[in-house]
Amino acid sequence: MLQIDLWKRVLIWAVCALGLLLAMPNAFYQKVEVRNDAVAAIEMGQSGNELEEQAASWPSFLPSGLVNLGLDLRGGAHLLAEVQVADVYEARIKSLWPEIRDLLRQERATIGTIRLQPSPADELRVKISEPAQIQQAATLVRGLARPVTSLSGALQNDIDVATEGDTIVVQLSEAEKLATDERTVQQALEIIRRRIDEVGTREPTIQRQGSDRILIQVPGIGSAAELKDIIGTTAQLTFHPVVGRGSDAEQSPGAGNDIFPSLDEEGVYYIVESAPVVTGEELVDAQPSFDQNGQPAVSFRFNPTGARKFGDYTAENIGSPFAIVLDNEVVSAPVIQAHISGGSGIITGRFSVEETTNLAVLLRAGALPAGLTFLEERTIGPELGQDSIDAGRIACIVAFGAVLVFMFLSYGMFGLFANIALILNVGLIFGLLSMIGGTLTLPGIAGIVLTIGMAVDANVLVFERIREELKTSKGPARAIDLGYEKALSAILDANITTFITAVILFAVGSGPVRGFAITLGLGILTSVFTAIFVTRLMIVMWFERRRPKTIEV
Repeated sequence: MLQIDLWKRVLIWAVCALGLLLAMPNAFYQKVEVRNDAVAAIEMGQSGNELEEQAASWPSFLPSGLVNLGLDLRGGAHLLAEVQVADVYEARIKSLWPEIRDLLRQERATIGTIRLQPSPADELRVKISEPAQIQQAATLVRGLARPVTSLSGALQNDIDVATEGDTIVVQLSEAEKLATDERTVQQALEIIRRRIDEVGTREPTIQRQGSDRILIQVPGIGSAAELKDIIGTTAQLTFHPVVGRGSDAEQSPGAGNDIFPSLDEEGVYYIVESAPVVTGEELVDAQPSFDQNGQPAVSFRFNPTGARKFGDYTAENIGSPFAIVLDNEVVSAPVIQAHISGGSGIITGRFSVEETTNLAVLLRAGALPAGLTFLEERTIGPELGQDSIDAGRIACIVAFGAVLVFMFLSYGMFGLFANIALILNVGLIFGLLSMIGGTLTLPGIAGIVLTIGMAVDANVLVFERIREELKTSKGPARAIDLGYEKALSAILDANITTFITAVILFAVGSGPVRGFAITLGLGILTSVFTAIFVTRLMIVMWFERRRPKTIEV
């Protein structure tokens, strides 16, 4: 008959109380948000009476997790960026030249002298002075090929080597280009995420879109231009041997060389070897600091591989200039005075303190592997976000009120129990969103509105089943018991299939679709819990107190 163990009753009410407690900070959203920001600032080393007052404005023993508001509710910036993957092909081809040069020099007695020829961006053309030995030279270069590191490129090499008369032509293979595209976009995605996380923005959306595009949405940021300043700088740091220096930007640097302007010296241009000795990818840390003259600078440190290459080069080239190049500009070109074995150094220039801080952030996050072209940019003001919140609130209130009235008119006292469970259901949804740090979007509000409508389905199934059982002249206790027992399978079937749909939407969707899927999935879990356990517990407790001979549903 109608019996629920004491421990089950305590557990059900405890879950409800915990959910409402977790949801409570959202009723004081602005106050709790200010407190959380103050606590985060104090943990980062900031101090001040105002921060301490803000941190103490919310009791520390109460939960402080909030439902994060998405871009369409808080306002912020939206960017759609295209990764210039073709840039990576050129850099990759250029990096092959020192290796090919050193290999062919070992066979100079046979193949003669070698010379790098002017080439398209995605090719490397090497001319030898003994055309009769071109096939032997090509075979040597093919020995540098490595397997493509991707499933789609299995059993294929990363370079294609062909011959044209006395010239060897080296290109990336199609399989390697596809693998490079995949690596480049994934690396750009991760670096953009690290850069945005460095500045402490709240719940950004950074997702791949298509083969070479990245969608970036950051709530709470001032404008799209501000967001571009954070992520738009490539911050490619490289270290090159200096070939020469001049004042003519149009002069030919020669094959295998590049010409870069000086950042500090106006009208000065450096000719450097195209292939860098060390790159920013081998940095493990960068921090703002000051040089020996007290001027702002950036100190850096290499990983073991970079430190070894940096140390070997400085040991072999004492007295030679060495260019530090940042985004195709020579920051400085110091002369190597001694062997630098520690793998660390300092970048000096005409920097402000703010510039060194930003540069250190960019270098720590890593260099973007390729440039970005911004195809779409949008700034959503907080006023529009507030309009969305107000519209969503009205939709929820209307839906909520309509369901409450319908349930009470249709099922009387039992409908009142369902309405109480429905209120708890919405509280539990916000409690779960706060606990997992979920982001609420406008489609997410639509998911909550849909959940409000769906949440009473299980109760309707149970109550209609109880009505059917009462018609067979069973007692009220037995009718209630059988109503829940026989409606359970239909409730589970309906909600499990809908939950599977929500999981699929979350797995394959992006942005707003995921926001809808999260609230729909959580709403299904909470509505099943409230319908099967909470409503039943309330009915049992009412029945135990009243002991009615007959009931009307």
